[in-house]
Amino acid sequence: MSDMQAVADRVEIEALRGELTDAVMMRDYDRLASLFVPDAAMRWPHIGKEFLGREQIREGVRWGQELWEFFVQNVHPGIIRIDGDTATGRAYIQEFGRMRDGSSHLNFALYHDRYQRTREGWRFAERVYEVRYLDSTPLPGSPLNA
Repeated sequence: MSDMQAVADRVEIEALRGELTDAVMMRDYDRLASLFVPDAAMRWPHIGKEFLGREQIREGVRWGQELWEFFVQNVHPGIIRIDGDTATGRAYIQEFGRMRDGSSHLNFALYHDRYQRTREGWRFAERVYEVRYLDSTPLPGSPLNA
């Protein structure tokens, strides 16, 4: 693999991670599902959830988002290791918001990712969410559209 191909792959994978965050924030579940290979897995061990395949991932994320009154996710670049047409990586996450039950939520977490090169470009093969810090102190603010 050429150095330029490696750079291009890294840029595309980073863009993929950003695209997924945007799809979650905009609640665009069809776009979100398209960013995964057909037999991908999304795992949220901290709540015992696992979604297999695009349809389950779409509906699982939709289910999760419906629990929130408001939700903000920030993704920070992490490591990417490319091995031909597959890659692994980590993305660092900060999320906060208020659940519809009134509870507040602030966390710092990681996504442990596997990526696959496809004809459409790089896609997620697996995402495993690992929460490292959780704070449920009530948030004093409110969304501007409330």
